[in-house]
Amino acid sequence: MKLKFLVSALFLLAFLPTVVGAVTSDALSAQIENVRREREALVEEQRKLQAELDKVSREGQNLGTAVKSLDATKKKLSSDIKVTQSKIKSTDLNIQMLQNNVNTAEYQITTHQKAIGSVIQALSEYDGRSLVLELVAAANFSDLWRDRSQLKGFSEDLDREVTELLETKSTLTREKEKKEKVRDEALSLQSQLSGQKAVVEESQKAKAKLLAQTKSEEAAYQKLLADNMARQRQSEQDLSDLEEQLRITIDPSLFPSPKHGVLSWPVDYVYITGKFGRSDCRIYPRPDCFHNGTDFRASVGTPVRAMASGVVAGSDNTDRQKGCGSYGNWILLKYDNGLSSVYSHLSASVVKDGQRVEKGQVVAYSGGALGAYGSGLSTGQHLHVGLFASQGVQVSLFTTSRGCKQVYVPLAKGRDSYLDPLAYLPSL
Repeated sequence: MKLKFLVSALFLLAFLPTVVGAVTSDALSAQIENVRREREALVEEQRKLQAELDKVSREGQNLGTAVKSLDATKKKLSSDIKVTQSKIKSTDLNIQMLQNNVNTAEYQITTHQKAIGSVIQALSEYDGRSLVLELVAAANFSDLWRDRSQLKGFSEDLDREVTELLETKSTLTREKEKKEKVRDEALSLQSQLSGQKAVVEESQKAKAKLLAQTKSEEAAYQKLLADNMARQRQSEQDLSDLEEQLRITIDPSLFPSPKHGVLSWPVDYVYITGKFGRSDCRIYPRPDCFHNGTDFRASVGTPVRAMASGVVAGSDNTDRQKGCGSYGNWILLKYDNGLSSVYSHLSASVVKDGQRVEKGQVVAYSGGALGAYGSGLSTGQHLHVGLFASQGVQVSLFTTSRGCKQVYVPLAKGRDSYLDPLAYLPSL
């Protein structure tokens, strides 16, 4: 009778944690579902605000439009921040749920192991008694053999349970490792969130600065645009002069031939506003009117993604030297495939020099609003993407310029180093 009681107690003890763990997982699952539904509503709001912003950006270039665009940008950025916060919350809940499941499995395994130990000890004590004593103590032979058979059978059952639970733990551990990768994504989201908040602050400053400089007069705004274009023309000439001094030999075998799909898009919504090559001199005042990259329509705060996997090879903000302008806030990514890209006129970057980045990872936020810190000599919101053969680009001080001698810029040797981004990006 005592043996049957021991077996029953061990059985209940072994399976109790499963019930407790299930309640916790159900509660977390409900929270995750609620967060998902809330995020769907936020994403819909985000979509509408983006459409409003796109509409404003297509309007003429005047002071009223510029102010309206900055106001719309602020609303859109606030929505972006809410979506990012929702993603972080959902990720944390998923990791917590998996961790709880792993903890439950580990507790179950420990409990089963203790149960097996108790049964083995009972068996050992049973086997240590002489057969004569067992025969004398037993009420009858059938009770004796039934008790021994039950004890051994239950021990085998528990052994199988532990084996299955160890396999379950292994599976859950692998899932936890996958979630740890999601944890890395959550950390990346935290970094993005900081970048988004910085963009909001800078956007507010840009509006105040613009109104102060123009005194809300259209003529003053147009003069500001014209002055910026003149400075840009001089900056482009200075940059070209410095690049002509470079001594670089390009080996075509060290980077891929033009092919669509070698790189992925740097922005989620693709609209080209300026192509690579000889362009309108009024818009691209580089010598020979040559545009050394591709421009994308991108409102301030648009996420900018790495086009391939690689490392951050350099960064700076030419606006930190008063009167410079040029690229503004820029980062250079050197990809594993022998290509490099520069993103310029950024409102914020969320990576550091030397950091490893993966294809599709958010590395910065676009900018370009006139007068905003980091916009450089841009006259409107957009993202400039330059592409190079990695061997043909380097980061150097802008020593030949009149007002940018203390800042760093990416330099490339002539047209052999500059490549057409659209020749490597997916087909339009």
